[in-house]
Amino acid sequence: MKRSWIAVAAAMFCCGWGGNQFTPLLVMYRETAGYSVLTVDEFLGAYVVGLAPALLIVGGLSNRFGRRPLLIAGVLCSVLASALLAFGVTGPLLIFLGRFVSGVAVAIAMAVGTTWTKELSEAPYDPSADPGTGARRAALSLTLGFGLGAGVGGVLAQWGPWPMVTPYVVHLALTTAVLPLLLRSPETRHRHAAPADPDVRRAGFKVPAVRHPRFLRVVLPMTPWVFGAAGVAYATMPQVVGGRLGHWDLAYSTLLTVCTLGAGAAVQPIARRLDRLTDARAIVVAMAIMCCGLGVSVLGAQLHSPLLALLAAVVLGVAYGIAVVSGLLEIQRLVPPSELAGITGVYYAVAYIGFLLPTVLAALSGVAGYPVLLGCLVVIALAGTTLIAVSTRAHLPIALNAPDRSEVAT
Repeated sequence: MKRSWIAVAAAMFCCGWGGNQFTPLLVMYRETAGYSVLTVDEFLGAYVVGLAPALLIVGGLSNRFGRRPLLIAGVLCSVLASALLAFGVTGPLLIFLGRFVSGVAVAIAMAVGTTWTKELSEAPYDPSADPGTGARRAALSLTLGFGLGAGVGGVLAQWGPWPMVTPYVVHLALTTAVLPLLLRSPETRHRHAAPADPDVRRAGFKVPAVRHPRFLRVVLPMTPWVFGAAGVAYATMPQVVGGRLGHWDLAYSTLLTVCTLGAGAAVQPIARRLDRLTDARAIVVAMAIMCCGLGVSVLGAQLHSPLLALLAAVVLGVAYGIAVVSGLLEIQRLVPPSELAGITGVYYAVAYIGFLLPTVLAALSGVAGYPVLLGCLVVIALAGTTLIAVSTRAHLPIALNAPDRSEVAT
């Protein structure tokens, strides 16, 4: 029972792997397959189109039907997505479909897997775990999946056989092996019959906490930057500076992705220690680092420097790691257990809006250069940081004299 969360975390890891294995391959699809920069960025956009709506509904579905069947469906979607992408050598339609289905899989892993991991990281399943452990375990599982998926996919595409097929076959084998483990994980939310009253049924999908002033003024201004930072680091910067690297473009793109997510994974224990009940210190720190990373990316774009782009990726990765954990801890304090899956889905849906940044920047690059566009992002991020700092102690969801942290872990 104490380690029952591991299978769920493994499923999240595999879905994250499948969602991000495509990212370093953008260079391959652009240079080898001949797709335009905008088309390649639209492949990324198809992923978000599948992910964002799914995030808004899978939490309510898991409340009604249970965590296990939803996460199993997510793992199966991840398998299907890799199969579609493996056949994507025949044309762009299967790539778009594969990315869309991959987005659905990651959405289920994020909303349902995060909630299930948290529930399995507390009594009666794991009573010895510290409060906040579930959020850290879930965020780390996804981050490692994102990072290793990108790293292995990029290496196989650069040096392995059949570069447009082999990465997806490896993910297929890995993910299929996880399914039997998931079937044995204890269910924490048992299925119940749908109420006859349609208003009651709809209420199961509502998330009142999205109207909470602290969510609106502290969490929401930070949330799009969670994956916005990652998108700039490993989707935009390789395109901006990659022309100087010749046939090493794919390896460099992989390096940026791995460094971004590796830094994000490494810093997450620190993010947990930065979190406080009395203010939003961790979120403010994440945003301050985010502004610095974007500033370095401006210099990298201006000088077309691969080294500065690599530094920007590491700094933005640190910001991502702190932001994703601190955001999860904040929202978990806003809701009762019955609403946790829903608010987690909303949180990640807003976070993934930021992943559209590379597509937006590519579309606007004909109007202004990347240094100017990235400079505008610095200004917007600074404005968001200011708004959060002003509200850092406002609308706290718990009494400041709570006897211990366990009272706010749910």
